[in-house]
Amino acid sequence: MSKLSDNVTATTANAPPASSKRFAFLVAAGIFLSRVAGLVRDRVFAHYFGNSAVADAFRAAFRIPNLLQNLFGEGVLSASFIPVYARLLASQDKEEARKTAGAVAALLVLSTSLLVLLGVLTAPWLIDAIAPGFHGEKRELTIRLVRILFPGAGLLVASAWCLGVLNSHRKFFLSYTAPVLWNLAMIVGMIAFGRHTQNSLVVLTAWTSVVGSALQVAVQLPTVFKLLGGLRLSLAHPSENVRTVIRNFFPVFISRGVVQISAYIDAFLASWLPDGGVAALAYAQTLYTLPVSLFGMSVSAAELPLMSGALGAAEEVAAILRTRLNHGLRQITFLVVPSVVAFLALGDVIVAAIYQSGRFLHADVMYVWGILAGSTVGLLASTLGRLYSSGYYALRDTRTPLRFAIIRVVLTTALGYLAALPLPRLLGIEPRWGVAGLTISAGIASWVEFTLLQRGLRRRIGQVGISISFLIQVWIAALVAAAAARGLLLVLGPLGHIVLAVVVLGLYGVVFFAFTLVLKIPESRSLFGFLPRRAGIQ
Repeated sequence: MSKLSDNVTATTANAPPASSKRFAFLVAAGIFLSRVAGLVRDRVFAHYFGNSAVADAFRAAFRIPNLLQNLFGEGVLSASFIPVYARLLASQDKEEARKTAGAVAALLVLSTSLLVLLGVLTAPWLIDAIAPGFHGEKRELTIRLVRILFPGAGLLVASAWCLGVLNSHRKFFLSYTAPVLWNLAMIVGMIAFGRHTQNSLVVLTAWTSVVGSALQVAVQLPTVFKLLGGLRLSLAHPSENVRTVIRNFFPVFISRGVVQISAYIDAFLASWLPDGGVAALAYAQTLYTLPVSLFGMSVSAAELPLMSGALGAAEEVAAILRTRLNHGLRQITFLVVPSVVAFLALGDVIVAAIYQSGRFLHADVMYVWGILAGSTVGLLASTLGRLYSSGYYALRDTRTPLRFAIIRVVLTTALGYLAALPLPRLLGIEPRWGVAGLTISAGIASWVEFTLLQRGLRRRIGQVGISISFLIQVWIAALVAAAAARGLLLVLGPLGHIVLAVVVLGLYGVVFFAFTLVLKIPESRSLFGFLPRRAGIQ
């Protein structure tokens, strides 16, 4: 925790404009709805497929076209397109903003179409590169699924462009709730075709994913067209703004690619582990990424267009960035630390409530909990790192995060190999627990990247960070709440998994927030005052 320390400037105590809180709330609300839909989708998936070889095939297949979405999607456009587009809106140059958006959309359509075609044609070689441990029927099924899923990933890139436009216009809720339709399409498909064999059902599930991708784009387009005043796809607009987007795009594209390499190395190594390892890793990652999305992404997404629109002298811009970053770091920490403790102390309750059904058994719950516990090593670093990266992007610096991402991936690769394959054999641990080693090693690498991001930004804009006293208070509150919740779990009689989770996690949340109110943590008081106002109570 010392890496987060140092006394912050007085601006930390000052909340940013209320609009920032409102935008973060809208992002978090949208992400929450889409993530809940995603958890329901995963529960239905677990019910029908469990930790089977078919589940492994689908999870591995989904990772490959998902590379296209991640490389060209939300993260890249947030770093390259939103700062330029938001600055044009702040300068009241709406016509140039519209032309820039059209040119970027045209470039995305052309490039993603070519990559989708290439991905479909080269699917067998992609499988050999990503999951060489798959053989026979499992490999053939994975190839078929990849070819189905690739066009859907291309559509999700278009959805990310819509998100960039909507976020820049402060229309956060629609862009982050749109994935609900994608999840809903898959849920309906699995339930409707649930009587089919596993192999047939998984193919139909892939097709419903493509349908859901189309729905996710379609629901955003009317609002996007209205905000832009019409859209003309054109590559014949060589303005400096478009060139700036392209210049920023490639470093972030490479940076995202480097990070994706890390994820694919995890899948590569997991493919050599016993059946169920790839699927279990995916189940754990769904839970692990929930606080990253809800808290890290919501604050970062809300702050990026606001930081990017900051105008004035260099010192004035730096002061604005410090204020927003310091406040955002405290917000994220206040919500992520209890998430870390909950995953560690109550992970079995969480996993059972979401996944235990049908083919997903208690043994699977304990396996996924172990992997989830390993993921918590880097959870705080990953979420805070998102906001620091947004600070660099607001400064039009996309290359520095790239260098740090490369260091992270090198560490993840080396440590991941050792922790997943040789180390379990040396310690006499079952080979399947090598998956937990992958998540632990990734967490260690995340802390290294976080430290580099923080130090670099401090040199650019001055003191940013979180005080040790604040961290200690939040950790104590979370640990006390976990002790109370675990104690309740010991005395409760037999209850259904979902009811048990509601009762135990409910107590955990009540104790945590009560303790933070007693400690007079500003974020707790602010949250309890802000939520009623958003609900119209005050």
